[in-house]
Formats: sequence, C-alpha cells, structure tokens
Amino acid sequence: MSVDQAGAGEVGRYAVVGNPVAHSKSPVIHAQFAQQTGERVEYDRLLAPLDGFVEHVQAFRAAGGRGLNVTVPFKLEAHALAQRLSPRAAAAGAVNTLRFDADGIFGDNTDGFGLVRDIEVNLGVSLAGARVLLLGAGGAARGVVLPMLERKPREITIVNRTAPKAHALIEQFEGAAREAGCLVSGGGPEAVFRDSAEAKPYDVIVNATAGSLDAALPECDARAFGANTLAYDMMYGAQPTVFMRHAEQLGARAADGLGMLVEQAAESFFVWRGVRPEGAPVLALLRAQLAAQPA
Repeated sequence: MSVDQAGAGEVGRYAVVGNPVAHSKSPVIHAQFAQQTGERVEYDRLLAPLDGFVEHVQAFRAAGGRGLNVTVPFKLEAHALAQRLSPRAAAAGAVNTLRFDADGIFGDNTDGFGLVRDIEVNLGVSLAGARVLLLGAGGAARGVVLPMLERKPREITIVNRTAPKAHALIEQFEGAAREAGCLVSGGGPEAVFRDSAEAKPYDVIVNATAGSLDAALPECDARAFGANTLAYDMMYGAQPTVFMRHAEQLGARAADGLGMLVEQAAESFFVWRGVRPEGAPVLALLRAQLAAQPA
C-alpha cells in the first residue's frame, strides 16, 4: 500500500466531505493527530451538493488534495468512484476514506477497524472467542462484520427487523466466517436465541441501527443483556443514548460510538500518512468537550 509521500516542508491537504458536514468533529480530531505525530496536515470540511459529489471530489484532488474522509450520504458514491479498493471496503460495499496517489484513487473503509479497536483497546473487551450480537443489517452493520470476524469471535448473531436483510448479510460473510471458525446466524428479532447453542447473555451487543437518532430501541430480547455484557451503540451524544440507558437498566455495561469515530479517523490518518496516531488522548479531549455541553 502506497502512502502520502509529501515533502518535509509540504503541507498535505485533507478534508471530510458530506452533506451536512458542519457538525463533523473530524477537523478537531485530525488537528490533534497532526500535532501528536508532527505530520504537516491541513484538514477542512467540504460540503458537497447531493448531486455533485464526484465533481467536488475531483476539484479537491485537482487543487492538490491528498485524501478525503467521506460521510453521509456519499459512502456508496465514494465506493463507485474508487479505482482500487481495500478488502474491507469491498466487503462493506462502501468507502469512508479516499486516498489520491500516483496510482489513482484508493478507497478504504475504516469504520469496522475503528469499532474493533475501540472495543478491544479503549474498552478492554476481547472479541476473540466472544459471543457477539449485531443489531441491524444495513450499511453500518455490513461495514463492521469482516473486521469483527478477523478477531475470531466464537459466534456472531445478526438480527434485523426484516429477517431477509439479516440472512443476506450472513450469506455474504459465510466464507470469511468459515475461515475464522465462527458461527454466523440470525434473522428477525426472534433469532436472538433461536440459533444459539446457549440461551445466555451475549458478551458483546453492537447496535448498528440508526434507532438512537430517533430515540427508538431496536427489537432485542432482554435476556441477551447480562452483567458481563458490553452493549455498544455506534451512535453518540452529550447524553447516553436510549439503547445505552436500556442496557444499563438490564444490568449491562454500556458504551457509545465516540471512540469508534476517533479510532476510524486514526486508521484513515494511517492510510494517508503511514503513521498511526494514538486515539486515547483525542478521545479523552472529545469526552471533556461533550461533558461541557449544556444538557
């Protein structure tokens, strides 16, 4: 994998592209990474019209831009634009990181890496040999299955409100699951324990639905939560999400997706610069900023 080879005195230009994008924390995160690593990086927000993603990306590249983070609603368009894809981007069917180099446009997806690293490094929960329940079967879920399988969990159960989407996701990753020696099963909400060898709480439950945006709980058997369960919501906010509060009421440990945001950004930085920054201090900074926001 080639990485950005900017000269010692040259500033590398990067940005996050999306619509909307004004709320993005990426400029703060990457400014911290640049300071931490000594890399000369300039990072901005790029608002692209809904019908003008490709044109805005090409203009940014032509003006000397070296890479982009891609947020909603452009991850599928970024996947189509990339001339080369990482295995995890190909599996996810979506791209959140673009790198412009001598070989063209390289597309990657660092979301799943960010989730796994946050769970294992920041939260101290190993996925190896774990029983994992994944709630949701949309793009967010699809982007994290392969990185989780690479950690060799014992089993992953995928549950979605509409069972056919869960079954399609299971079929997509059957080969990778066999290589990892992992049982992958699922379907509708009733599948939480139906296919499990043991009807006991899961080690890790990941909410990959967008329900927390609307304060809606995903359908899930309360017995899936236990005292040793990590209930992880990909969403985050100044206050715990409805899913996190629900999990805590059932005795589980709850965490939000802020660490995933930081760690996927750190992996993007590595894809661009070949240098891996530490996510923990940046995560601590963002936590402090969120805590200072009025309730």
